[in-house]
Amino acid sequence: MYIENKYWNNYIGDTDDSLALIEYLADKRAPKISLTEIFSDIGLDKLQGNFRQNEEPLTVVLKNVESDYDEPYIAFSCAIDLIMDLAALLLECKINGSVDLNELVGYEMETDVPIVCITATEQEHQLIHKALADFVSEPMVYDSSELCSEEELAETAALCENLRKELYE
Repeated sequence: MYIENKYWNNYIGDTDDSLALIEYLADKRAPKISLTEIFSDIGLDKLQGNFRQNEEPLTVVLKNVESDYDEPYIAFSCAIDLIMDLAALLLECKINGSVDLNELVGYEMETDVPIVCITATEQEHQLIHKALADFVSEPMVYDSSELCSEEELAETAALCENLRKELYE
């Protein structure tokens, strides 16, 4: 997998939100999932492109996968973490046509559709591009700054810049 050593498990793909995103994608049981559907299901669309601080929790109800969580839904803490993860997954799909969820988690998941392709419109690509560029320019204004040191955020911002360039330039 292309993103595995380059981006995934290097803050991108390495958060609780990342694991929740993979669980959500597995729950969809679809070989092709649009970014529109993902944004709508999770509530990212309600943020209208402002992924700096999410006041309301982002949640999604699971329908098909038994969750490790006590509730039938999962909550996401930081919208920008989801944007970074989705950008990495979009890059994997751009390069290899799909992403194997089993490889992302490092074990065999109990899902009917472990390989998915995430699709995005040109407008959604522009939104991801803009969000990554904004994070790179001002990582300390994001809610993830409460969870990471300045040094970690600087490293993550540099990684996001590389990801942004690779995905969009």
